[in-house]
Amino acid sequence: MLFYAINKIIRLLTLLVAISVVTFTLVSISPIDPVQSYVGADMMIVSAEQQEQIAEYWGLNESRVQQYFSWATALLQGDLGTSLIYRSPVSEVVVERFVASLALMGLAWIVSGVLGFVLGSIAGMKQGTFVDKMIKWYCFTLASTPGFWLGLLLLMIFSVWLGWFPVGLGTPAGVLADEVTWTQRLSHLFLPALTLSVLGVANVALHTRQKLIEVLSSEYVRFAMAKGESSFSIYWRHGVRNITLPAVSLHFASFGELFGGAVLAEQVFSYPGLGQAVVAAGLGGDIPLLLGIVLFTACFVFIGNLMADLLYRGIDPRIRSEGM
Repeated sequence: MLFYAINKIIRLLTLLVAISVVTFTLVSISPIDPVQSYVGADMMIVSAEQQEQIAEYWGLNESRVQQYFSWATALLQGDLGTSLIYRSPVSEVVVERFVASLALMGLAWIVSGVLGFVLGSIAGMKQGTFVDKMIKWYCFTLASTPGFWLGLLLLMIFSVWLGWFPVGLGTPAGVLADEVTWTQRLSHLFLPALTLSVLGVANVALHTRQKLIEVLSSEYVRFAMAKGESSFSIYWRHGVRNITLPAVSLHFASFGELFGGAVLAEQVFSYPGLGQAVVAAGLGGDIPLLLGIVLFTACFVFIGNLMADLLYRGIDPRIRSEGM
């Protein structure tokens, strides 16, 4: 177990170093001028000397290598730097935005997991029937549907045409945060969460269906059928036990896809989460914020994959004994 933990920690550190180098290089060679993004619309009235002072203040006049090592040194001391866009410490921006994104991704993760498991179970029990074909068609259609397109479609139908939900944002415009009710927060959260939930159903449903079909084809299930057990009894006693944990493990391993979908959903609905902040940091050349979010996201996805690995090790003793 100790070797497994050390191995995972080394992999995580290697991953973070590689991601930070690649991200820093890509942002550095982009044509976006961080000084111009920082000044904004007042760029025409800012003199060349003032621009140089701004670049010197943020350390942008140093070489790329010096900038990276300065950032890495500060990171080792627990300082992620200051965001050029939000004029606040990166750690505060990441935590504030992650809380909003966590509510969105958590709700979508639970709903898509439960719905995908139910649909996969129904399709597996009804293999080859009209119900099975409809569920497969639904899953294959969703798997090929762009997230931003589905978000725009839901926005037009439920917000613009029907007026059932707000058009965007995380809270009503012009209302203080202390005065926002839970009902208002949920109404703003519903459509982005629905978009993510619908898109996340396909993988779980198709995987659950296939695993259930394999279980129902086994010899012990055929023996149970020969004894006259009902379909529900076979599903409950033999099916659920064998398909639940693999489906949960697969769902934990989908944190990366979940975050990628959240970036698109937050952009479509102007939801103030981590995905919207990473897009703003990329377009604004805000290197400290972008690096902070990328590292935080890498840790988030790594934890999801680690939980999936631990579940697999708990499910299958062969993996545990082989030390995989």
